[in-house]
Amino acid sequence: MKLAVAVTGASGVQLGIKAIRSLPENVTPFTILSDHAQTVLSHEVDHKYHIEDIAAPISSGSFPIDAMMIAPCSMNTLAKIACGIADNLVTRAAAVTIKERRPLLVAPREMPFSAIALENMLKLSRLGVIIAPPVLGYYSESDTIEEMENFIVGKWFDLLGIDHSLYRRWGIEDL
Repeated sequence: MKLAVAVTGASGVQLGIKAIRSLPENVTPFTILSDHAQTVLSHEVDHKYHIEDIAAPISSGSFPIDAMMIAPCSMNTLAKIACGIADNLVTRAAAVTIKERRPLLVAPREMPFSAIALENMLKLSRLGVIIAPPVLGYYSESDTIEEMENFIVGKWFDLLGIDHSLYRRWGIEDL
């Protein structure tokens, strides 16, 4: 599987990083980094693109990406995608993902959500975009921050059809 993974904004970048690091070997990430994420991940990710690299292969519908994940997704990025603004590699790749009817998951990172943000999320959801903010599943019985992060990233992977064992599933005993 080829997965475009964008990490935008500053708050919540650690979840995007955890998602990239947790991908199984059969998933090839094509990573787009905001300036802050670029600093954090500068030497740890292959297939890495800067947010202004609008000519990167993943900006084209003919490049075979299977899905895209924007985690975290800043409100600015969310608004641009909802309005069809494709002025950087993240928003261009998202527009292409929507156009090509490929799975797109966005993980809005702010709380509380404004009415504008909620309208943007509703608009994107109606287009088939998966809206998956990093919300804790208290039923997951997570005791540590790492377990909570594993649950969130695992749920994102579930939504994109990526196999993992990041958290214990409800009703399934240790197998």
